[in-house]
Amino acid sequence: MPIFPDDPEELRADDLTRLVRSLHPDVEVVDFEVIENKTFAAGTDEVSTAGRIVADVVLSGEGGDEIDERWMIKVCRPDLGDIPLYENEVAFYTKLRSEIEIEAPRCFGGLYESGQAGFAIALEDMRLRDVHFANVKSDISLENMRSLLGVLATLHAHYWESPRFEKDLAWVQPHTSGAIYTMFNHPEAVPAMIAQQVEENQFKTELVESTGQTVGGLYREFRKVQKHQATLPQTLCHGDTHIGNTYLLPDGTAGLVDWQLMARGYCLHDVTYLLMTGLSVGTRREHQESLLAFYRDQLVERGVEDVPSLETLWLEYRRAAIWGVYIGWLTTPTMNYGWDICVNNHIRLLTAYQDLGCHEALADLPEADDF
Repeated sequence: MPIFPDDPEELRADDLTRLVRSLHPDVEVVDFEVIENKTFAAGTDEVSTAGRIVADVVLSGEGGDEIDERWMIKVCRPDLGDIPLYENEVAFYTKLRSEIEIEAPRCFGGLYESGQAGFAIALEDMRLRDVHFANVKSDISLENMRSLLGVLATLHAHYWESPRFEKDLAWVQPHTSGAIYTMFNHPEAVPAMIAQQVEENQFKTELVESTGQTVGGLYREFRKVQKHQATLPQTLCHGDTHIGNTYLLPDGTAGLVDWQLMARGYCLHDVTYLLMTGLSVGTRREHQESLLAFYRDQLVERGVEDVPSLETLWLEYRRAAIWGVYIGWLTTPTMNYGWDICVNNHIRLLTAYQDLGCHEALADLPEADDF
């Protein structure tokens, strides 16, 4: 079977039929028109690990009238090859998206072809709902943030300590093993990239120095937190909740995009990264405790019985700051999103690391084993 094309000129109706039939076996794409071809755009806020093809489709067959006629199709970026993020996102949209009543793009089909860099997901074109895709420069109100925390609470409550993680959801990767874990933890993979980024960018060098830390020290702390969080109540995490992976609808409802780092993990992994990138330094300092309390209340309202105390959440919030600092943005070349977005995220995250005494909060945790 041929892999799904990443070039719109090679795209055929049969490819799109194969895509939609992954979820709707009786639907056929009888015609289509490519409207837009979006590829990697360095220096903008539209950088992605996937290419995008926007197409209008003509459908036939039972159930076709319930599917949008415009698709935003995420496809493989050929310069990246077959990365584990692709398989993970297809799994979310084809296996889990329909289970959860949260604001996230609707999916019409998904394919992942192992070892061939074959990847495609057909999603609704969110622009037709007049969404605002947020980033670190967006004016995120406290009400917007509460809406996003409500989405996370719904997601986390639905899978809180679920026995399904040992049964039909055993395929969901934890933060402590699997292909994505290897990518983030192997010294020759992402850690080597981070070391190079810090060495080549003076602002990253000095921000790391401002914490009194080294890149190696941050790496060891990141691994400590991964090991520690695996001992805490587990749920399904979005995994990459920086503010650039969120959107706002005209009525103020908020949602989440880009589920490539979905994982089994601890709830504060998501909450901490969202608060620290979504709020200015001053706003975070003033409101982070009340927003954590709001998130906790949302878990209670959604039926979670063993909700951690506020004291526990605060401690784990302080500890979880390391993920956003180390993996979240030290990995990211400035050219990807442009100077403002990249530097502002670094400032927010490394300031939070120091404000919250993350290093001190991690001191009593055991070291992770060598990779």
